[in-house]
Amino acid sequence: MARIHPTALVDPAAELAEDVTIGPYAIVGAQVVMGAGCTLGAHSIIEGPTSIGPNNDIRAHSVIGGAPQDKKYRGEPTRLEIGSGNTIHEFVTINRGTTQDEGITRVGDNNWIMATVHIAHDCRVGSQVILANTTNLAGHVHVGDWVILGGYTGVHQFCKIGAHAMTGVGSVVLHDIPPFVMASGNTAQAHGLNTEGLRRRGFGPAALSALRRAYKTLYRSGLTLAQAQEALSQQIVELQHAPAGEVGGAGSEAVASGEHRPSEGAGAGLGAVEAVTLLHGFLARVERGIVR
Repeated sequence: MARIHPTALVDPAAELAEDVTIGPYAIVGAQVVMGAGCTLGAHSIIEGPTSIGPNNDIRAHSVIGGAPQDKKYRGEPTRLEIGSGNTIHEFVTINRGTTQDEGITRVGDNNWIMATVHIAHDCRVGSQVILANTTNLAGHVHVGDWVILGGYTGVHQFCKIGAHAMTGVGSVVLHDIPPFVMASGNTAQAHGLNTEGLRRRGFGPAALSALRRAYKTLYRSGLTLAQAQEALSQQIVELQHAPAGEVGGAGSEAVASGEHRPSEGAGAGLGAVEAVTLLHGFLARVERGIVR
């Protein structure tokens, strides 16, 4: 049976799993679905339409599923969808989508979202992401899996941040950050690969070597973005024809689209071909240019 504090307000139209916990003075609106094992801290608010998967821990004073902070919004029935296993710390705000995009804000699985983070309308946050304190994502921002954004990072609307990328504290991101890249500063600039993070996630020497070569092609060769993409295409072909022991592998993971959906834990590592293919696929979708 759900444990609902007597001071909490839960709309009769909300759909709560039998074992959810709702803290003091929390408010759960209509058209809210909460999965098994979820907890909602004191004074938090969830507005609908919002769907929250199992085992999410939402801490005190968070506002989840609020109307988008977009002056064009006219009350359309847009949504927020949150996956499973996320920890959402105090005073976090996550807004629903708008009809100017797909109408849905999405947050994946097993993310660690620290205090006072803001995730705006139409954002798409992957899985295994860490958003440190006071990180702010403007509307329509896409954040790939395993990304770490340092505290006080601000990301401009429509920017994309590729899987396994990382920003330093206080970064101002005005352009897309390719997968695997570390960036920092105001405005953010690239400062090499997130090598230590990749090692911790199971990327082997062959993959790291291939990514170092790809990084030099992208940032130190003097090539335009289009020319670098062509060069990376050739590098992928070379890797595909290299002996298996020289490139590693990651099974049948589909990465050609530039998306990365790894399983939980250290098995997130990719082989050389998959890693460079992921980078190449991301670059094909860049619209705002990349950090330099």
